[in-house]
Amino acid sequence: MPKPFNLAVVGYGYVGHTFHAPLIASTPGLHLHSVVSSKLQQAQSDFPEVTVVADLDSALADPALDAVVLATPNQTHAPFALQALAAGKHVLVDKPFALDAAQARAMVAAAAAAGRVISVFQNRRWDADFLTVRRLIDEGQLGEVVEF
Repeated sequence: MPKPFNLAVVGYGYVGHTFHAPLIASTPGLHLHSVVSSKLQQAQSDFPEVTVVADLDSALADPALDAVVLATPNQTHAPFALQALAAGKHVLVDKPFALDAAQARAMVAAAAAAGRVISVFQNRRWDADFLTVRRLIDEGQLGEVVEF
């Protein structure tokens, strides 16, 4: 059996607490390795077996960590992603990916330079409404679709 992929959830507000941490913890092959948050007690109470730290540097210093999931305020996405990539970690960024195209290009370039993957969390891609639109496009029922 391959070793689990160790992830840190960075930010333990509503999105990190409600979506990311439980999803990672319940997905085979993934391991909720750590949580980065100012809500140390809440995260430790929810996941007693997980390392909980107050700052990103502490999480990134752990060589066992493979990737980070950024569930932080929007303005932190680019700087935190760049920091994680520089530390050799893969990055999953909650929406929005970046505040502008220049930040997004810098993040993608940093991932390429580091040989790491960066992606935006696309949690709605498998919802019924998106699947219906995808089916209608595939069946040619919507005419020429320019962007989806």
